[in-house]
Amino acid sequence: MHETIELDGDSLSLEDLSAVSRGEKSAALAPRAAARVDAARAVIDRAVAENRIVYGVTTGFGKFADVVIPKEKLGALQLNLVRSHAAGMGAPLARPAVRAVMLLRANCLAKGFSGVRRQTLELLLACLAKEIHPVVPEQGSVGASGDLAPLAHLALALVGEGEVDWNGRRLPSGEALRAAGLSPAVLEAKEGLALINGTQLTTALGALGLYRFLRLLKAADLVAALTVDTLKGTDAAFDPRIHAARPHPGQIESARNLRALLASSALRESHRDCGVVQDAYALRCIPQVHGTSRDAAAHARRVIEIEMNAATDNPMVFAETGTLVSGGNFHAAPVALVCDFLTAAAADMASLSERRTERLVNPALSGDLPAFLTLDGGLNSGLMMIHVTAAALVSEAKSNSFPASVDSIPTSAGKEDHVSMGPIAARKFAKNVDLFETVLAIELLAAAQALDLRRPLTTSAPLEELHRLVRARVPFWDSDRHAAPAIEGARAVLSGDLDDVLAPLA
Repeated sequence: MHETIELDGDSLSLEDLSAVSRGEKSAALAPRAAARVDAARAVIDRAVAENRIVYGVTTGFGKFADVVIPKEKLGALQLNLVRSHAAGMGAPLARPAVRAVMLLRANCLAKGFSGVRRQTLELLLACLAKEIHPVVPEQGSVGASGDLAPLAHLALALVGEGEVDWNGRRLPSGEALRAAGLSPAVLEAKEGLALINGTQLTTALGALGLYRFLRLLKAADLVAALTVDTLKGTDAAFDPRIHAARPHPGQIESARNLRALLASSALRESHRDCGVVQDAYALRCIPQVHGTSRDAAAHARRVIEIEMNAATDNPMVFAETGTLVSGGNFHAAPVALVCDFLTAAAADMASLSERRTERLVNPALSGDLPAFLTLDGGLNSGLMMIHVTAAALVSEAKSNSFPASVDSIPTSAGKEDHVSMGPIAARKFAKNVDLFETVLAIELLAAAQALDLRRPLTTSAPLEELHRLVRARVPFWDSDRHAAPAIEGARAVLSGDLDDVLAPLA
């Protein structure tokens, strides 16, 4: 049995979103949210009964906002909206991303500003619970007027059209709903618009990328500490007085981690009086660079968690006054900007990690370590090529970092004349997180190899545990072998093995 979180539209956390996306938690509508949903729906029903002219309820959409729709065709209007807007292209979103989009849209509807019927919202949650996942193409949204195309594919599945992934098979939505004992939604006034009008694709991709990035930022301190120690670097640059004098929170946290990780290292003590005054920036400035990305991520978390619990509809339904008001909360600028910021941060973190790897494998920079960390150079190439791979990935991350949010192409006959391109920003951020993870895994491989070459000297207890976890998946590089599985093994350490080692870190 999974833990069930209550969706109230106000308190969804990054951790809960990630857990639901992985299928580790389920979600249900909170009773207080159900009451708000019902109250907002009553406003829509009154507006229809009174023949009021309300955008998206009794009128067309976008350029057709001035076209009034007869009452008997309001259901067809909403179904047509979903069908026509399901125009996405590209690869289908991965299962965790689809689940995150479903959860975020449900949480938005639970706020009670959308005017959706409770039964339609409950159907969305039932599909999430029964793991009926709409096939949602990743491309087609410009991130204003909401992520219309991707969310329309989600809504299409709820009305029994389009395709879903269910029980490991891709099949027509109607077939899956019937097999799961669910009835397709029959949309009423405003419901199609309520299902597709929001930033949930942009926010879901940004949130899942951020969750991974936050973990990698801790892991980066851990890996960097091992590199510093195996390169016989100094810990003087991590003196707390230095960082207190420039009190950026992330910098202080990263320096604290490095001091803790290097404490009691016999390897560090072995060269305490070597006379080297200071290290290269790739070692000396770790807190400054890592800390900057930590601060960027902290800012992004605040923005993204606000957006996760925001009403992003248009028009907004205000049940307390019985009014509907048009606005622009569907514009994804807040999330687009922070995703672009994080994309650059991930590229910078990867760049610094690659520079540390270069110092490990290059005998002109590593001091007394053998070239490419192999004992029989010439016959063996050692870790020569994995560093080349890191360089290639860093270059790709840099190329990926031009901000999507600075672009805008007007759509809808000029009605939607400034857009955020938020989904593109979020996808690029997710890609750079992947690239950074691999580059960091390569550094971890090199640092673990260097520690073996420093034996019998030992490092600190947490760094020895890190080394043990690597060696549980990747043996010492005593002679050349297929290199790609070694990188994958190190990636597995970063993504799944480090919980206990990371727990004490800031």
